[in-house]
Amino acid sequence: MKDPMSPDDPVDKKFGVHPDVLKLGLVSLLTDLSSEMIFSVFAIFFTTIAGASAALLGMIEGFADLSASSLNYFAGWLSDRTGKRKIFALSGYGFSTLAKIILLISSSIVGLSVFRVIERLGKGFRGPPRDAWLSAVADKDTRGYSFGVHKALDKSGAVLGPLVAYGLLSWLGDGASTYRILFWVAFVPALLSIIVLSLIKDQPGVQHRRENMFETWKTLSPEFKRYLVPAGLFSLAYFSFGFLLLRAQSVGFAVKDIVLLYALFNIAFVVAAPLIGKLGDHFGRARMIMLSYLIYLLMCIGFAFATMQWQVIVLFIVYGVFFAIDEAQSKAFIADIELERRASAIGLYNFVTGFIYLPASLIAGALWLLHPASAFLVAACLAFTALMVFMFLRPGQNHSSENFHR
Repeated sequence: MKDPMSPDDPVDKKFGVHPDVLKLGLVSLLTDLSSEMIFSVFAIFFTTIAGASAALLGMIEGFADLSASSLNYFAGWLSDRTGKRKIFALSGYGFSTLAKIILLISSSIVGLSVFRVIERLGKGFRGPPRDAWLSAVADKDTRGYSFGVHKALDKSGAVLGPLVAYGLLSWLGDGASTYRILFWVAFVPALLSIIVLSLIKDQPGVQHRRENMFETWKTLSPEFKRYLVPAGLFSLAYFSFGFLLLRAQSVGFAVKDIVLLYALFNIAFVVAAPLIGKLGDHFGRARMIMLSYLIYLLMCIGFAFATMQWQVIVLFIVYGVFFAIDEAQSKAFIADIELERRASAIGLYNFVTGFIYLPASLIAGALWLLHPASAFLVAACLAFTALMVFMFLRPGQNHSSENFHR
């Protein structure tokens, strides 16, 4: 069956992918350069400079994740209904950029909380249309690699962002004034990303004008619906990354060194993402998703018992490998099993998993107050449960077999 979203005209590929994959990757790079400069210091700034508690951090991060997912299904449905990708992606990136102005005028707990939640709304609105756009320009045989390349470029910005933050903190110290300068610097690449995206040609999808959001759910593939079950269970284990940064601080890392750890995590992601994409194209993305659950399980056990800095360094690298699978291959997997309404499917996946991130972060925050190790051990148990459910339901089995025997 021909993929209805695939472009009909051949194009000259760059580095084995459609040129638009690289262009969209540059947009994501600039956005992540901005966002990750901020996020790499946010947990520490929020709890030490602003004076918030770890429990409040967990709640805000949970609401941020919920915010990021709240518009996902709506944005995906709207993109599929109109067949348009660019206008909705541009709106999402623009909203996130405007939200960063809050950081430039406020450093209170309320202001920081509002920024964190509102900025994620833009992320939620841009994700499904952009990922459907990527699916349309990526050949099926190299879809995992294309998503991996895009995410590698995306996370390259996340490597550069913490390094810029580290340079500013090392040069100017970690006082409140330095963070103010950092937030101003971070605003510039966010603005540039909007300019770059506005210059890329749109890749419209098939219109489904007569469907409302509830009717769209009924038309989504059974395999995709089966995938939502283990994905939702796994989301309960997926607490905020901020807790990993706090864990690093608890074993003796200074604030500026924690920023470097965050950069290391992103470097591992950038290196792993294209390679894992190639493996997914060859062996099947269902196998890669099961591998990601297993890696996360082992990583959580490692964080629970880590007492030395070198152990934490290794675990941040492992987390980068896990995240490369989770971020890129889950979207490529959905594109495999849902051909016609990809933006809706990706949006619904993001909505369901993101909605569950809120209780996950709240639970992690409460467990952290009891004992930090307990948060990681509970997450490991949930990841194991999700792995077992995935193996039982076997979503995407036919697609995995086709890839493996191709």
